Amino acid sequence: MATGAASALADQARLKPLPFQNLAGWEADDHGAAFQAFLRSCRALEASSAELRPAQAPQADLLAVCREALKTPGLGRTEAKRFFETHFQPLAVRPFSGGGFLTGYYEPEFQGSRTPDATYRVPLLDRPDDLVTIPQGETLPGLDKGLQAARRTNDGYEPYPDRAAIEDGALGTLTKPIVYLREPGEAFIIHVQGSARIRLEDGSVMRVAYAGRNGRPYTSIGRLLVQQGEMVLEAMTLEKLMGWLTDHPETAKALMRQNQSYIFFREAGELAPEDGPIGGAGTPLVPGRSLAVDRSLWAYGLPVWLDGELPLSLDTVEPLQRLMIAQDTGSAIVGPARGDFFFGSGEEAGRRAGLLRHAVRFVVLQPKPRS
Repeated sequence: MATGAASALADQARLKPLPFQNLAGWEADDHGAAFQAFLRSCRALEASSAELRPAQAPQADLLAVCREALKTPGLGRTEAKRFFETHFQPLAVRPFSGGGFLTGYYEPEFQGSRTPDATYRVPLLDRPDDLVTIPQGETLPGLDKGLQAARRTNDGYEPYPDRAAIEDGALGTLTKPIVYLREPGEAFIIHVQGSARIRLEDGSVMRVAYAGRNGRPYTSIGRLLVQQGEMVLEAMTLEKLMGWLTDHPETAKALMRQNQSYIFFREAGELAPEDGPIGGAGTPLVPGRSLAVDRSLWAYGLPVWLDGELPLSLDTVEPLQRLMIAQDTGSAIVGPARGDFFFGSGEEAGRRAGLLRHAVRFVVLQPKPRS
């Protein structure tokens, strides 16, 4: 781990070594499935593939473990469990402020059209030519340190327009739509999730992937609705949120504009139908095994053990004791024990993702030092 990241992590949490036998449910997990997800990260790390949203650089020890994993890609459940136990040391993450917290996300699917008409009128925009993404931990002269992107001008850099300004046409011809949707709320959900499957009128499916953001801060409109008394947190679901946005178009427009963050997209024609969307690490995500983490603190590819609950409905839960792989990030995923669980694609995945707002025990598997 880079010195800066190690220092930032030490300021936010204590890491306590644990034996594997202290991880409740460890014996019962499908380590073979976790190993296959880990291999995806290892192949990308070994090839030095470009990350979509750069995270902390991987340690030499993690790269060494990946090289070992790539020698035996066909490990079964038992052998994969032994591999993780041989090469990693569990470290319980104990934040100084609060505890571990887990939310869910998914790849939505909506109807859309490549051309606008009376039904399809809400665009997803491609990346503008003047957008400059500021690398993690860096700043540009004259800009607030909290901004993660800037606008390149003849006189230097300036803050990029916020959501309201972009929706009102501030970018002009610098960007163009790649697809049109029916409802502003559908586009907003895709912005939050970072990817989507768009079913076109001819029956084909278009995949869209994250291509950049305006660097402005993210604000949860669900939290705003709870604060305004429009919804009760414990009863909120993604379906209810979408229904509210559709039923209150003018109020919803003002509400969504309170989230200044704006996402740009590209068509991801390279993805096979069975592939998950592209995560921050630049590789397709794996339902039930890919985890979004705080990229300012953690490297992609780290295995993370989660111990908590997964909701099945508003009233029922099942145990969550599972080995995940850090393969993504998100604007709202901030903190040493903050995670976002990838559920997959489609309506059912969205239903499950919208229910998950639960405390979780967060245990990072740190590569053992190479001798």
